[in-house]
Amino acid sequence: MIPAKGYAAQSPTTPLAPWNFERREVGPHDVQIEILYCGVCHTDIHQTRDEWGGAVFPMVPGHEIVGKVIKVGGHVKNFKPGDIAGVGVIVDSCETCSNCKNDFEQYCTDGVTFTYGSMERDGSMITYGGYSNTIVTKEHFVLHVSDKLKLSGVAPLLCAGITTYAPLRYWNVGKGDKVAVLGLGGLGHMAVKFAASFGAEVTVLSTSPHKEADAKKLGAHKFILTSDEEKIKGAENYFDFIVDAVSAPHDYNMYLNMLNTDGTLIVVGIPPEAAKIEIGTLIGNRRKIGGSIIGGIKETQEMLDYCAEHGIVSEVEVIPINLINQAYERILKNDVKYRFVIDMQSLV
Repeated sequence: MIPAKGYAAQSPTTPLAPWNFERREVGPHDVQIEILYCGVCHTDIHQTRDEWGGAVFPMVPGHEIVGKVIKVGGHVKNFKPGDIAGVGVIVDSCETCSNCKNDFEQYCTDGVTFTYGSMERDGSMITYGGYSNTIVTKEHFVLHVSDKLKLSGVAPLLCAGITTYAPLRYWNVGKGDKVAVLGLGGLGHMAVKFAASFGAEVTVLSTSPHKEADAKKLGAHKFILTSDEEKIKGAENYFDFIVDAVSAPHDYNMYLNMLNTDGTLIVVGIPPEAAKIEIGTLIGNRRKIGGSIIGGIKETQEMLDYCAEHGIVSEVEVIPINLINQAYERILKNDVKYRFVIDMQSLV
């Protein structure tokens, strides 16, 4: 076993604190990575506080991982020591179901193995995430990262980036499309960057007037304050797509009414309560609601390559690991632009 150290939650009610644990030895198909940066996702808060149920403790969170390869197994073909690599939300799947064979590992019909809080598929141990100094992952689930980009800004691409890139690509969003992004946070700011890069007209919908300047800097062409009833009414039947990145309770029907005929509400945020949809808002203009979660490994690599080619990274605030509990509280207060990233060299 490989000695490792990180920060863990010992229970849903305890803060994250230093914890020593063990990783598996590097197998024939494994890659070991020295972790340099790890993004902080809102999911980490939900999980460490067991807000979705079923959490396993001790828990080392973190699924936006960038680092340097330090060891590879004998059958590894595409990585070597010294390479810069990334690990995202999943580290294993059955690899044999129809979804896996079609490069949609995130929809594995046998269930995915998440980067943390999951049982390894051989039942040997629980997975531990990127708030740590090293990780051992099957080669198939390791991603190549370009050294052209600032690595701290790359880390959130492994979750926030692919979560917004994948649905925009699936729905073929591009030039001539009118796209709204609801919520300018960790997910929303990446949706703005990608949609603008793909050539769409981008509007940010937000409850915060002070975010207008940032929205324009990120590439948005327009900004609508959602408390401005006149502007909301003026946007009815306007958008081809709305990317809903809000995880707080909100009125879906108001935004459905802003879609044009055949428009699609793309849901990537997960509110804590069930949505209430007025069916008339759907059938009246043949509107649709679609959902999406992260992306497969092939598409995630495509996204990373696209970002390297176009100079796209997340907007981040880099923190030392000992400030992680304060960072969680700031996230809950929307006090971050737009993603915290942990400098893992601060882990001593």
